[in-house]
Formats: sequence, structure tokens, C-alpha cells
Amino acid sequence: MSDAAAVKTALVTGASRGIGRACALALASRGYHIIGVARSQKALESLDDEIAAIGGAATFAPIDLKDYPAIDRLGGVIYERWGRLDLMVAAAGMIGELMPVHQFPPKMFEETVAVNLIANARLIRAMDPLLRVARGTACFLSCGRGQNPQAFWGAEGATKAGLENLVQAYAKEVQFAGVRAFLIDPGPVATALRAKAFPGEDTTVLGQPEQVAVRIVELLLDKDSLDRDRITLADHTPG
Repeated sequence: MSDAAAVKTALVTGASRGIGRACALALASRGYHIIGVARSQKALESLDDEIAAIGGAATFAPIDLKDYPAIDRLGGVIYERWGRLDLMVAAAGMIGELMPVHQFPPKMFEETVAVNLIANARLIRAMDPLLRVARGTACFLSCGRGQNPQAFWGAEGATKAGLENLVQAYAKEVQFAGVRAFLIDPGPVATALRAKAFPGEDTTVLGQPEQVAVRIVELLLDKDSLDRDRITLADHTPG
């Protein structure tokens, strides 16, 4: 076996902050080579320093997920370097604007669809062959509004509902190939994304990204005992 083939790989989108960043660090501490994707080169460089400080290794791709050909190229790079992908955490997402549906600026809604739905479909398309080689696991972050619509949250809710259908269909398609795909609803978490929607909220009563990341990593690595394609962390008891 080549050295590259022996490396455990984990692709994390939204790796520059919040849950994505925390997952990247948690997986690096478990010995995974992190392939981190985010728009901010500076934030990725900071994450690189943190991963190196705990003895981990990483490769970073400063990609805007609306650049779909870049996602395809990333799949090719991973194939050429490692030939497989063990884990994928699709943590990147956006809320859009909180407003009535009839007032949506077209550009805002199109960008929310692009990031929350189309980019994840392109990730699945690009990474599926690599996940199949590794009999790997992929998880995608969702939220309660994807299942329970709320006024003024139509942009996020509609795109997350689409993501949920997409991922659950994919999970059924690959279950006999040894690939596991599932959705995680982390509940309220103290992230910059949430602070944008709830300014001034008491973050001490919320879940913290580092705590959520530990739970997500447990689920990613527990291939034998978990048979659901959607998990709400508040309802899931480890073990």
C-alpha cells in the first residue's frame, strides 16, 4: 500500500469558522488529514496553524462553493493525491435574509440555493467515487426549519428542505455500496452565522461548536450502530 493510500482523509467545507472549523480540528486530532474548504485564505491559514500545533496535517482549498467547476477540480485533486475519501463534513451554509417570501431579492435567494443546495449536489457528484473506494461516510448540516417552515425563514428553510430530500435520496442509493450519508441538525449553536440572525442572544445557553463537533465526529466514526439518515443532536444519546 502506498503512503498516500494509507492516509485517512476528511473533507470539511465551511472549515474556516464555527462547526466546520471545530470538526476539522476534532478530526485532525483523530489522525485524519484534513482537506479544508472555505472562501477565506487567511482563516484557513489560521486553522492550518492550529492543526499543526496539535500534530495534525492539512491541505486547504480556498474555494467559493458557488464556483462549481472548482468543486469538480477538487475531486480530481483528491483522487490524484489520495485516491479515496474517508469522511466528508458539509458544514458550509447560509441563512439568506430574514424576510417575507414575496420580498426576496432574486440575487439573495439564488445565492442561498447555490450554497445550501446546488453546491452540496455538486460535492456529492464529485466525491461519490472517492467515498465508494473508501466505503466512507458523509454528513451534511441541516436545521429544523428544513422540516418545519417558519415565517421569514423561507430562504434557509426551502433550501434546507431540498438538501434533506437530496441527501436522504443519496443515502438510499449508496447504502449497498458501503457508503453512509446522513443529515445532522445540530440545534442552536453559538456561531457567527446564528449571531447574524439573533444579535444580542445569550450564547452561554447555546451549544458550542467544539461540543457539537465532538458529537458529529462520534457519529461519523460509528458506522456499525447508527442506521438513521437524519439525526437531531438534542435527541441523540451517544452509545
